[in-house]
Order: sequence, then structure tokens, then C-alpha cells
Amino acid sequence: MAKKGVSLSVGRGEKLPASKGAGLTEKGRAKYNAATGSNLKAPAPNPKTKADEGRKASFCARMEGVVKHAKGDAERAKASLKRWKC
Repeated sequence: MAKKGVSLSVGRGEKLPASKGAGLTEKGRAKYNAATGSNLKAPAPNPKTKADEGRKASFCARMEGVVKHAKGDAERAKASLKRWKC
């Protein structure tokens, strides 16, 4: 049986709407991390460390691929690219 993902909602304040740049809020990251044991970090549009520079480059490359290969508009992916200043 497949694992069920964490349910995150714009209405509960766990995700930002696409009009505000998409992505998870602090509340959403905390909920996801608690449910999965993960360690999601806040966006790094203006990297302050070498590690953040690498995270930004990796994120931008992944999201550009999502936009390129999307079947639809990929509105949330485009918004997150803009928010991260890719």
C-alpha cells in the first residue's frame, strides 16, 4: 500500500497561494517536518552562506525542470521560481 502524504492547505495557512509566491509557510514546514521527520528549511532567495547558495542553485534547477516538463501551466512552480529570484 502506498504511503499517504502530509495534507497541507492554503486555507489553514500552511501554504502560500500562487499569487504570493507559492511555497510553504513556517507553519507548513513545521507540520511537514513533524509528520515525516524531515528537515525542510526556509527559502533562500538571498543566500548568506555557501550552503544556501548550493540550495538555491539546486532548487532553481529542479523547478525549471518542473516548469519545462509540466503538462499544464505550472503556476505554483513559476511563482516559487520568482520568489526564490531564479
